[in-house]
Amino acid sequence: MSSAQKPQAVLFDLDGTLADSAPDLVEALATLCAEIGHAAPDGVAVSRVVSAGGKAILRCGLPDLDEARIEELLPRYLDLYAARGNSSTRLYAGIDEILLDLESRDIAWGVVTNKAGWLATPMIDQLGLGRRCGVVVAGDTLPRRKPDPDPVLHACQSLKVDPARTLFVGDDLRDIQAGRAAGTRTIAAAWGYLNGGDPADWNAHAIAGSVAELPSHLHLA
Repeated sequence: MSSAQKPQAVLFDLDGTLADSAPDLVEALATLCAEIGHAAPDGVAVSRVVSAGGKAILRCGLPDLDEARIEELLPRYLDLYAARGNSSTRLYAGIDEILLDLESRDIAWGVVTNKAGWLATPMIDQLGLGRRCGVVVAGDTLPRRKPDPDPVLHACQSLKVDPARTLFVGDDLRDIQAGRAAGTRTIAAAWGYLNGGDPADWNAHAIAGSVAELPSHLHLA
C-alpha cells in the first residue's frame, strides 16, 4: 500500500488509541491499594503504562511488591476494574467522527487489543461501538498476542481485506511491531499512553500527534 492509497480497512488498538480508559484503571488500582493497606498509587505514572496491561499497572502502582504477589493480586484487580463498568471511560474527542467517516466510505474498521475479551467486549459495547465494529480480536482470541502478527492477520482475514491495503493505528510499540510483521501500514497514535516510549523510535510508517492529525494519515480522499 502506497502512502497515498485508499485503505480497504483500518484497525485500531483499544486502550489509549480509541478510548481513554485510564481513569477506570487507576481508580480500580486505588481501590485495591486501600483493600490491602497500601499507599494510593501515582495516578499519572500509572496512566502512562495502561497500554502494557494489568501486570504492568500493578508493578507501577505497587513497586515494592514482588512478582509472585503481583500475580496473586491480578485477578482481584481485574475484578475491581470490571466492576466499575467503564463508568469513566470515553472515546477520545474526534474518534467517533473518524469512525463515522470510515463507515460512510464503506471502509471496514476493527479492533485488535491485548485486553482479554471478557473486558474488551463490554467496553466496546458501552462505548456504542459493538454493532459498528467489523471485528474484535482480543488478547485471548488466539494463542499469541501482539507484538505477534497473528491477531492483525486474523482481523484482516475476518474482514476479508488484504493486509497490504490495511492501516493499523496504535499507541504502543507492540502495535507497530505487530502491524509491520503482518504487512500493514502502521500509524503511531502519539496522543495515547505510549508506555513511556517515544513513537519516533518505533519505525512506524507515520506518527499522528493528535486525533485531529489522524485523518490526514488515513488517505481517505
